[in-house]
Amino acid sequence: MSYDDVEIEDMEWSEELQAFTYPCPCGDLFQITKEELRAGEEIARCPSCSLYITVIYNMEEFAEFSSEKPPGGNRQPIVVA
Repeated sequence: MSYDDVEIEDMEWSEELQAFTYPCPCGDLFQITKEELRAGEEIARCPSCSLYITVIYNMEEFAEFSSEKPPGGNRQPIVVA
């Protein structure tokens, strides 16, 4: 059973960890990566203790929100000589 259910909007993005984080009662942070979320994973674990949370998010919205594809898809840059 998870410690808590947490909305993705209540989590913070950590550039250093490259993961969404949320404070754990032990003093560390629950962590879940974008790749885990895209794969349908919903459990964020604390690396320092046995607690984990269930992340509540809409996978379809998240896939659009977190897409790392550049705008315009595979367009090639225009080179002007």
